[in-house]
Amino acid sequence: MKKISISEAIASKIPDTRLGVIIGNINFQQTNPDLVNRIKEEEKRLKQMAIEEIKLIPAIATTRAAYRALGKEPARYRPSAEALLRRIIQGKGLYQISNIVDTINLASIITGYSIGGYDYDKIQGNITFDVGRSDDVYQAIGRGIINVENLPVFRDQLGAFGSPTTDSVRTMITRETNKVMLVVVNFGVKQGFEHDVDKIIELLKQYSAGKDIETEIIS
Repeated sequence: MKKISISEAIASKIPDTRLGVIIGNINFQQTNPDLVNRIKEEEKRLKQMAIEEIKLIPAIATTRAAYRALGKEPARYRPSAEALLRRIIQGKGLYQISNIVDTINLASIITGYSIGGYDYDKIQGNITFDVGRSDDVYQAIGRGIINVENLPVFRDQLGAFGSPTTDSVRTMITRETNKVMLVVVNFGVKQGFEHDVDKIIELLKQYSAGKDIETEIIS
């Protein structure tokens, strides 16, 4: 497993930060009918929620607070879990990408955590969870070139490649991906985090044939 650490810049401003790291081999599929049905069930359940309730979910509330601590307005740079839930409540539904990406999105709407999903073999060297610098720029998936200054970011030897708001094309999961790394970002939820990480592992096994799984909680 590549070494993953939390920078002093993050730890000093958001001291309760923890990362749930899940690494495993998967079988890529363009679609999984059982997964599609499970997502539809969750969408039906979540549509009953008022949009104002989203920011009260503990994992989302703590993420929004973390963004503010770093000087970013979460309504402008929405964490991915919040953005997914807003889509559902607004009646737009989730995009269907692939079994692994859809599994990550399902896990995110169930738990409220923003989850980075990466092709493990595309990451170069060790990883630091850090505060974005002025020169941290990458091509985001579906969003073009973005600057992630002052956002929480994952950085390897080549630079920033992901954040709880949006991930990069450089490390994205594709049909050639055999091994994935999921990172569950917890900015201060005290109870149940390990249980939620275990739940995500079970979803990965069920819908993406996840195997040879390694996991670690980093704080």
